Amino acid sequence: MSLIQVKRTRAQESRSAIERLYIVMRHLFIRGYYKPFGVSGTSIREALLVLSPEIYGSINDAHKVELDGLLYVMERLPKGIEECRFIKLTSEEGYGRSSFEVIIPAKRRRNCYRIDEEQMFIEITRGRSEIYDLLTHLTFLYLEAEKIKNMALDEKGEMTREWAKMEEVVEGGVSITNKNRELAFSYLSTILGRTFQETENIYDRFEQDSSHNGLFHVVYWLGKLALQEAEQDKDRSISFTATLRERIGHHIYGDRWAQQIKEYLWNNDLASRPLHIISANLHSVLNSIFAYPALKKTFGNWKSIEHTALELSKVENASLNQEIKTYAAAHGVKFLEDPSGTNITVQIIDLSKVDLDQLSEELTVNKEYISREKPLILVMDYAFGEQAYEIMDELLRPIETGNKSIPMSIHSITIMGKAGILEGNKGDIMIPNAHIYEGTADNYPIENKLKAEDFQNLDLQVFEGPMITVLGTSLQNRNILNYFKNSSWGCIGLEMEGAHFQKAIQAAAQIRNNIKKDVTLRYAYYASDNPLISGSTLASGSLGPAGVKPTYLITLKILSQILGNI
Repeated sequence: MSLIQVKRTRAQESRSAIERLYIVMRHLFIRGYYKPFGVSGTSIREALLVLSPEIYGSINDAHKVELDGLLYVMERLPKGIEECRFIKLTSEEGYGRSSFEVIIPAKRRRNCYRIDEEQMFIEITRGRSEIYDLLTHLTFLYLEAEKIKNMALDEKGEMTREWAKMEEVVEGGVSITNKNRELAFSYLSTILGRTFQETENIYDRFEQDSSHNGLFHVVYWLGKLALQEAEQDKDRSISFTATLRERIGHHIYGDRWAQQIKEYLWNNDLASRPLHIISANLHSVLNSIFAYPALKKTFGNWKSIEHTALELSKVENASLNQEIKTYAAAHGVKFLEDPSGTNITVQIIDLSKVDLDQLSEELTVNKEYISREKPLILVMDYAFGEQAYEIMDELLRPIETGNKSIPMSIHSITIMGKAGILEGNKGDIMIPNAHIYEGTADNYPIENKLKAEDFQNLDLQVFEGPMITVLGTSLQNRNILNYFKNSSWGCIGLEMEGAHFQKAIQAAAQIRNNIKKDVTLRYAYYASDNPLISGSTLASGSLGPAGVKPTYLITLKILSQILGNI
């Protein structure tokens, strides 16, 4: 009997690599520590190289340092991490009350602490997704550091002249001036294996943000620690505190967060009111309701909420955002900051206190319904990965007071966010009819109140179909995404929270009976990137003003359905 040899597709190999990554990461988390260049660390590095995620570009090119990916990662890690040999992931363990300076990365809200010259602590409050995200980014950094180390040595194993010159710039405190700029870039481009122009461009992008130490400093210290490990046996290591390992997965932060919201509702006699939950950014709902009445005198020639949002994004108009918040606070909005550690701020809008006659004509409003029912809108900031299940599961539980268990009157749940698109461009809109949880057999069909036809006759594209909830945006590669797009799955995009939200909602509605089975659901996303198009990944830069139009188109449609009782 002959054996049939089946050749695995590239997509299958990539999916296996993702599985290996998560199995190894979970094992190392339980174990408590590992060395990136030990046996366990090697397993992670090899799996990441097989996967070769789109967001990390030229990660597999041994002679080129990946520049866009490097900037993307440094914006999400604490300033100075490139100098630290020891990185420890902790739970909330009291460092916030210590004298250590809190370091918060520019593009990821997490508290970090530089303990000493060699050690950085990173506080984890969002669950396993945050741990996997960090470990993936750190593995990428170590792979790029290895390239830098190799570029710093010549064929005899001695330091190159370019490395010595860069050392003078960083350790000697040499400033980059107009006079020496081109010379410095020439040395750096050799170390990076990149062209002079590429080096100059990424330097300028690094200089636009002060949340990291700059390109020369980051490259030098990554290479320096890699050289020290190779030549002086100064191993780098990543560890996890015992408290973090005990707490993970137990909804400690989500429970605190939800209790604060429920206490406010109960103490202010709001718990029985119709409640509409919206997961979104913290500006679009607020601006769509309150920008017009708060600023119509400022903008005498009022054009639209979208136009005003563009004006509000300008630095010179920053004070106007506070005007809107002040007006909103006087007209029914309660701002609940987050002391729990979830990093999810909440706005509760009492629509009975909103001056409905002052709202923009872009909103559909049923005054009789609002006067009669006095509904509330709860807007919560974005969750991160698996954290979405934790916070939604806790929020949908009944209010417990004394011996009573009182379900809240939840009428609708809306998830609006940004996601990667598989067909289309940045700024286009995606309306899911199901969420498929990557790497599992879980899938969640949804009866979405929002439809593609709600967004017709626009100068952007609208796609309707299944979406993938991925284990991490930093782990996606072209082969897997093409499989989900072109196979019978017919997926239109990818994001990190949809299946987790829907898992909590279905459990609350169908199993626990905490909410109505026919609760209205709305899901809509706008495209922040297209990972299948070179130069359009998340690492290529933020969406910027192009994201304003789809954000406000979606927000206005959601609010018109809620305010109009449609």
